[in-house]
Amino acid sequence: MTEFDDEPEETPKPPAHLAGLKGMDLVRRTLEEARGAAREQGKDVGRGGHGPVRRSPVAGRRRRWSGPGPDSRDPQPLGAATNDLAKKRGWNNKVSEGVVLGQWAVVVGEQIAEHAQPTVLRDGVLSVSAESTAWATQLRMVQAQLLAKIAAAVGDGVVTSLKITGPTAPSWRKGPRHISGRGPRDTYG
Repeated sequence: MTEFDDEPEETPKPPAHLAGLKGMDLVRRTLEEARGAAREQGKDVGRGGHGPVRRSPVAGRRRRWSGPGPDSRDPQPLGAATNDLAKKRGWNNKVSEGVVLGQWAVVVGEQIAEHAQPTVLRDGVLSVSAESTAWATQLRMVQAQLLAKIAAAVGDGVVTSLKITGPTAPSWRKGPRHISGRGPRDTYG
């Protein structure tokens, strides 16, 4: 039949046992019969039609699609990716130690960083060298606050104590004719 024919098309009629049903009741009954026929053939009957069964890469897990919110499969900033890598590899403690030494000014503040520098971090003991004995004394007085700042920046347990030293004294060990022992300075003490 073409669109120019004046004869109306006949709509298909439901089977005789479904003739008294209309609308959603007819749809539900037809669906129930189709599911029953599928069960008799040994097919898995579920809701909705699916194509061939897809196997996910990990057995027992369904594929999840990314939604509108942030997801672990979205592009990540480099810092977040390196933090995840350090956590997976167990490098967090070494990374934290590196932050203390590498970002000293950010961790303790600009004023302290101008006058004192970290030298070594070994077994939780951070050695700090101050530019003068006055700064070394001041840092010893605020040692608890410094430890709290460091713990807030990199976590507890990374730095357990501070060893604060002032500038080194001039060396008496100079020249090609150095005398070992106390030498000519034995009258000083």
